[in-house]
Amino acid sequence: MNPLESQLDYPFGETLPAPGAVIEVAPGILWLRMGLPFALNHINLWLLEDQIDGDDGPRKGWTVIDCGIASDATREAWESIFATQLRGLPILRVIGTHCHPDHVGLADWLCQRWQALLWMSAGEYAFARMMSADLPGADGASMFPHFQRHGLLDASRLEQLEGRRHYYSSLVPALPHAFVRLQDGQQLRIGAHTWRVITGFGHSPEHVALHCDSLNVLISGDMVLPRISTNVSVFAIEPEGNPVQLYVDSLGKYADLAADTLVLPSHGKPFRGLHVRIRQLCEHHAARLGEVWEACAEPRSAADILPVMFPRPLDSHQLSFALGEALAHLHQLWYAGRVRRLTGNDGVIRFVTA
Repeated sequence: MNPLESQLDYPFGETLPAPGAVIEVAPGILWLRMGLPFALNHINLWLLEDQIDGDDGPRKGWTVIDCGIASDATREAWESIFATQLRGLPILRVIGTHCHPDHVGLADWLCQRWQALLWMSAGEYAFARMMSADLPGADGASMFPHFQRHGLLDASRLEQLEGRRHYYSSLVPALPHAFVRLQDGQQLRIGAHTWRVITGFGHSPEHVALHCDSLNVLISGDMVLPRISTNVSVFAIEPEGNPVQLYVDSLGKYADLAADTLVLPSHGKPFRGLHVRIRQLCEHHAARLGEVWEACAEPRSAADILPVMFPRPLDSHQLSFALGEALAHLHQLWYAGRVRRLTGNDGVIRFVTA
């Protein structure tokens, strides 16, 4: 365990849900895991005991929070959960914390399988629909000129990214054609408990976390993770974004939650120590900003910053996120007036200390 992790409390120790199995982490909340074919090899999903009013009276069942990617392995894992863990009750609704493939890849399949509705924020649902449709500028080919403008000119590195041309639509082939909107501050009744919607920004357009005061539980999605810092990137679709600032500002929205809140993250293990982790995340980004600012004593592109922030080898999946994150930190410094932005005769955008 690294020193930062040792400052957190993991109430379940090293125990993890086995494939096709669940662990109850709080009354009426079940933890399950699905595999991912990336360096980050899993996502945590949650089943909440629920009851909703139907035309024929109250219906008992489950609310699913997040879905996993669209793959045969994930569908098979879900079928095992359906067969053994639902106590004979149906899925009543599906909540997507945000638009990324590991969170909504199987949303359409789950909603059709159970005739359930998808609940998301409007920003996340719209982005997911757009990306899944593979519209021009949303993903794929648009990333190449974007990354080239920011210094990724090496042919071998560009070739690394070829497999990501249809990355999103391959993992999220469809979204339900309708949704129920979640909004910041909304009080959502799930079974016997009320949950407050807390939206966050920087990692995705309008990320939804859910807090239940009576259970002292925060389902944090990707906004607060125990071991890693969530990705905050500038991508081609929003080339002037300032996601680092948006993300750090969003962390302040958890300041009023109890220090012993049980945090249920999308990656890693459930933990207590929310305020400690938020401080760590803010310090992490402050340190990265300091490193990037020092590196910009001479004009630097985002590609030049990659070895400063990410000295390890990067696969194609990691490369696009790493370059996006390097650019995000440059943009925060640029918007803060700490660096100037220059465009060279070669068309590459570079940043230099102001």
